[in-house]
Amino acid sequence: MKKFLTIIFTIVSISSFSQNKAKALLDQVSAKVRSYDNISLDFKYTLENLAEHIKQETRGDVVMQGDKYRLNILGITRLFDGEKMYTISTEDEEVTISSNIETDSDAITPSKMLSFYEDGHTYKMDIEQNIKGRKIQYVKLIPIDSNSEIKQMLLGIDAQTKHIYNLIQTGINGTKTTLTVNSFKTNAPLSKTLFTFDANKYKAYYINNLD
Repeated sequence: MKKFLTIIFTIVSISSFSQNKAKALLDQVSAKVRSYDNISLDFKYTLENLAEHIKQETRGDVVMQGDKYRLNILGITRLFDGEKMYTISTEDEEVTISSNIETDSDAITPSKMLSFYEDGHTYKMDIEQNIKGRKIQYVKLIPIDSNSEIKQMLLGIDAQTKHIYNLIQTGINGTKTTLTVNSFKTNAPLSKTLFTFDANKYKAYYINNLD
């Protein structure tokens, strides 16, 4: 889960032209994201380390509105109501409650996953690919923090819609994690209680309150 947040939902330019072009594209993506009242994503998450013969795939979904979000992945629901985080595990019948969610400087929370690149990175234009009839332009991002566990990231942007298509992150340990957006929906009618934790539904659960 922490690995997903690190990716989910973290640029030194070869030339000033490449950097300026990349910044202009990222600014367009940011403006598009901020224009929506809410965003709903279905995604595929892949973790791979060839040296360790590891390859794992899973799917998930997330709904975001401002700083609030509801994330489902690996059988766990993470609900952030703007103040507190509720991590709900049905298998363990446990709810963990915390208001301290920014302890990891590399962490990309779902509410930031479409705008995380705005700070803390250098960037430059990378390759352009045709994927299933869509022109995907990649921007390479490199963390400014020399202590970051992330070596680099490739952010794939749909050239037509200016929506993020995927994010490919390579760690300094050789692990590659890829988040691919399968569906991108905006401004859908949302339940007023979507981001509200209802304690009555979890009376039989163990409540682990970290505050």
